[in-house]
Amino acid sequence: MASDAQPSPAQQTADNDPRRWWGLAVIAVAQLMIVLDATIVNIALPTAQRDLGISVANRQWVITAYTLAFGGLLLLGGRVGDLFGRKRVFIIGLLGFAVASAIGGAAQGQEMLFAARALQGAFGALLAPAALSLLSTTFTEPKERSKAFGVYGAIAGGGAAVGLVLGGLLTEYLNWRWCLFVNTPIAVIAALSATRTLKDTMRQSRIRLDLVGAVLGCGGLLAIVYGCAEAVTRGWLSPLVLGMLTGGVFLLVVFYFVESAIKNPLLPLHIVRNRNRGGAAIAVALAIISLFGLFLFLTFYLQTIKGYSPVVAGISFLPMTAGIVISSTQVASRLMTRVPARALMVPGLLLAAGGMFLLTFLRADSSYVDIVLPAELLLGFGMGMVFMPAMSVATFGVAPRESGSASAVVNTAQQVGGSIGTALLNTIAASAATAWIASHAAGRVTPALRVAGTVHGYNTASATAAGIMLAAAIVAAIMVNQRPEGQHRTTRPETGTPAGAGARRHARTGGRAHRHG
Repeated sequence: MASDAQPSPAQQTADNDPRRWWGLAVIAVAQLMIVLDATIVNIALPTAQRDLGISVANRQWVITAYTLAFGGLLLLGGRVGDLFGRKRVFIIGLLGFAVASAIGGAAQGQEMLFAARALQGAFGALLAPAALSLLSTTFTEPKERSKAFGVYGAIAGGGAAVGLVLGGLLTEYLNWRWCLFVNTPIAVIAALSATRTLKDTMRQSRIRLDLVGAVLGCGGLLAIVYGCAEAVTRGWLSPLVLGMLTGGVFLLVVFYFVESAIKNPLLPLHIVRNRNRGGAAIAVALAIISLFGLFLFLTFYLQTIKGYSPVVAGISFLPMTAGIVISSTQVASRLMTRVPARALMVPGLLLAAGGMFLLTFLRADSSYVDIVLPAELLLGFGMGMVFMPAMSVATFGVAPRESGSASAVVNTAQQVGGSIGTALLNTIAASAATAWIASHAAGRVTPALRVAGTVHGYNTASATAAGIMLAAAIVAAIMVNQRPEGQHRTTRPETGTPAGAGARRHARTGGRAHRHG
């Protein structure tokens, strides 16, 4: 009979090291930098376009170059961290991000800016999974883990809104270039701090990187993200878009079969076959589809319909950010050790769906306080209860040697969800607006009619987003059945499985991550 295992000396040192909380601060800063960089440039884009002479057709590449490299390379970035050390890869990612940001801020032409944004995305793909896996292996005690993931979940949910605020302030009071320059000193300081505060307890012999899996997996994701990005301007029925989406799915199917057959895969498939991790990733992807749609609609509504300045429009998102932070750190983190994960995720997704549904009542003359503010608060409190347990579930029970791959899965779900959401909901809004204007125009399209049609398009897209949030709630209710983390015993750092009875079950099932609930 197997005896209860004790944590290794390396893990005990990490668990008792007071510097781990400073390490959490470093990880939080890095994650915030990654998340807000997806939106901080949005508000600065019109100014950058004028300064660099970027055409209307090419301006989307300031955003797309970042998301394409980031989303497409995440699986590879996660596995690189597993093989070569998460702390090392984390620091390399930070320094690379700093250099790429400096190049982007100093860009003298559109090609230089696009290349810098792609480089930011590539280093972000190294940085993001390394950050989450370091968090999951540094904090293993349930109460500490819940606090750490509460902070991380608040940043994952609210960072994009912070990017809108910061982008508006920097653009209006300094220069659009500072939306990129600001990353450089932050990343350098975080990298220097990481050398002293973070520990990587992984002990793994060096094995060969799965290059075939890297080409297939990253190629498939790149094709899907690119197809979704091009759908914004070309439409979903464009041959290029359909070809990219079809080709991406085909590559991922081939990737699945290749990963099933090789010894050291890029993505160990038992990670995504586990119902809790798979369910959490799907629910997060669906929620992000809706959430990125919200940022898109409200940014345009507040600036083009209501006439808000970039700074005021950015500040208008702060109530949602505050809701996410409070809900994640004060509610979800306190309850995660007491209630099942789905008892937080499902109500949170239902609250968020309610906030999305409230936006279907938005009109051109609606008051911010009457509709936008309560919708943001519902979304904020709801999403704060989703991100934190979802991130924890996605990495719980995974062997430390595979935590980078598990982290990459949930990060990929976020990134692909954001790409699909932006393209899908933008298309729905534009189509609904065009159809409404055509049906209400009596021979002449007046400015008032065009405004009303645009808002109608936002209403239609918001209704769709609310439906997608409900679908995420259903997925979480059906698939996520993990017990409260406080009921689990200490995990073995060598295997990522619970000691004692859990370890014996792990042995009987051939090393698969056991199911909770």
